[in-house]
Amino acid sequence: MFSRPLVAATIKPLMLAILADGEAYGYQIIQRVQRLSNGQIELTTGTLYPHLHRMEADGLVESYWKEVSDAPRRKYYQLTATGQEALAAEKQQWLDANAILSALWGSVTVEGQRA
Repeated sequence: MFSRPLVAATIKPLMLAILADGEAYGYQIIQRVQRLSNGQIELTTGTLYPHLHRMEADGLVESYWKEVSDAPRRKYYQLTATGQEALAAEKQQWLDANAILSALWGSVTVEGQRA
């Protein structure tokens, strides 16, 4: 299971990347994060929606209601052009962080022993 601070740091890039694949409603996003993380990240609606609302206020996503058959209408979210730009910036930051950590850790194993 990921630590709470790591989950908090990954929510925005995860949601941006998921929405880059196309529109989604909240429960779909929660399920996709859980599936992609092999259960390591379990988002709740209480965590997800404040982030989506903040991203919407920042102009990164936009939402709309959609009628679906045999279910209540759902609020869908999709990336804006600004959201696409934010995704590119987030991706580069995470790639840079990964490169730095990989270089620092080198051949150190999880147990702290050199390989």
